[in-house]
Amino acid sequence: MPRLPAWGDTGEVSARGTDVRSRSSSVAVPVLVLLAVMWVAELVDAIVPITFDQWGVQGRTVSGLVGVVLAPFLHAGFGHLTANTVPFLVLGLLVAWRSQDRFWAVLAMITVVGGLGVWLLTSPTTITIGASGVVFGMAAYLVTAGVLTRHWVDIAVAVGVVLVYGTMFAGVLPFGVSAGVSWLAHLTGALAGVWAAFAFARR
Repeated sequence: MPRLPAWGDTGEVSARGTDVRSRSSSVAVPVLVLLAVMWVAELVDAIVPITFDQWGVQGRTVSGLVGVVLAPFLHAGFGHLTANTVPFLVLGLLVAWRSQDRFWAVLAMITVVGGLGVWLLTSPTTITIGASGVVFGMAAYLVTAGVLTRHWVDIAVAVGVVLVYGTMFAGVLPFGVSAGVSWLAHLTGALAGVWAAFAFARR
C-alpha cells in the first residue's frame, strides 16, 4: 500500500513544494512572455523609423490578414499598452491556472476567431491593433466557464471577473467606447471567448 504522508516527512513536503513551484511557473511564464513581447514590440516601434502599427488587422484585405496574429502585440503608444497590461496579466493568469494544459488552444481560438471577425466586419480603411480583443475574450471565457461547468471554483472566478471587470463589457457596444477605440474587436473577442469556453472549458 502507498505510504500516507506524515507530519515531519521532509521528502513528501519537498516533493509537494517542487510540484507547486513547477505548476506556478508553468502558469505564469507564458503570460509573462506574451506581455514581454508586447512591451519589446512597442519599445522597438518607438525607436526605429518603421511604424509597426501598419501590420494590424485591415478589413478584407489580403495583407491585413497578418494582423490577425500580430495585432494583439501592437499598440498605439505606451498609454494604450499600459491600459491593456494589467487586465491581460490578471485574466491571462486566471485562464492559464484554470486551463493550464489548454491555455494555448484557448488563446489561439480567441486570437484567431476574434481577429478574423474584425477582418471580416471592419472597413478596409481601418487598421485595428491592441490586445483588448484578447482581454475581452479571456474575460468572456472565464465567465462562460463558470456558467457551463457550475463548479464552485469556476463560479467564484466568474463572479470575481464580473465584479472587477464587469463594467468593461459595455465596450462591446458602439456607444460603450470612446472615439478611436474598436468596439468591434471587443465584441468579436468576447464572442470568441464564449466559443472557446464551449470548446475547452471542461469541468
